[in-house]
Amino acid sequence: MADAAGDGGEIRAAGAVLWRRTGRGIEVALIHRPRYDDWSFPKGKSKPGEHVLETAVREVTEETELRPVLGRPLPTARYQSNGRPKRVDYWAARPAPGGSGSFRANDEVDDLQWLPVPEARARLSYQRDVEMLDEFAGGPADTVPFTFLRHASAGSKDDWPGDDLDRPLDPGGAADAARVAPLLSCFGFRRVITSAAERCVATVRPYAALTGVPLVIERAFTVRQADPQRGPAAAASAQVAAIIAAGTPAVICAHRENLSSLVAAACAALGAPPPEGDPLPMAGFWVLHAAHGLLAAGEQHSPAGPLGAPGGSVGTGAALAPGP
Repeated sequence: MADAAGDGGEIRAAGAVLWRRTGRGIEVALIHRPRYDDWSFPKGKSKPGEHVLETAVREVTEETELRPVLGRPLPTARYQSNGRPKRVDYWAARPAPGGSGSFRANDEVDDLQWLPVPEARARLSYQRDVEMLDEFAGGPADTVPFTFLRHASAGSKDDWPGDDLDRPLDPGGAADAARVAPLLSCFGFRRVITSAAERCVATVRPYAALTGVPLVIERAFTVRQADPQRGPAAAASAQVAAIIAAGTPAVICAHRENLSSLVAAACAALGAPPPEGDPLPMAGFWVLHAAHGLLAAGEQHSPAGPLGAPGGSVGTGAALAPGP
């Protein structure tokens, strides 16, 4: 595969701690690579222009023949590989429903073993992977993703002659909406709830079409040009709290003017302060990972790549959900 490198010649890669729940409890997947005669987690290098989320899903699928559903982000691994710095972004992940579960050996990976955490810890070839497994085991295996998406570019409201609610995406915004759809699908399929503004609806329409999920219009999340604070904040916050309480994965698409307050309402419902991070660009999104009614982790992404902390992951620093 292509050798992707970021600034300074850094090799970029991604993978996952793939897990399942059995009668023996939590088991994780380890792969054996005959070229190195080692046991490790499935991972691999990014292709040029590939988003790190897509790298993680593609590489795990190629090496295990199981498509992963990404969960909470794990710490980024950094080390030297053949004299070059290498960065590997990891997620906890479970196999998507409906996978065959069969594995066929190939030149790169000749064995896959599902092992309980203690046995996996003893089998791993590298200390950095042992530390990654400990990070996984120290938090919740299963999490629920709640995504807060800023609508894509829709030109200037000053140049739009009609009702601002009808303002459409511009060509760049439409391209970003199409780009965001497969990124959101890396976290599985979920409810889609959007502001009534066309620019918000159009931003999530490609994702809804990709996954077959219906769009739900929530007018409490709608911002009007004449009154940027339209829609009682209490009503919007209550609606977010209800979405969180339902415990079903959801994508919420809203506006620059109110998205931070919606994220804050979600964090409050999960017993944590709002996570720190860069302001979201257009078509950027937060993913808040919840478990046991608490915030386990958060990460930021944009169509161009991860935002904020390395790997797009931003630790919450509060209300961390317990492990499995």
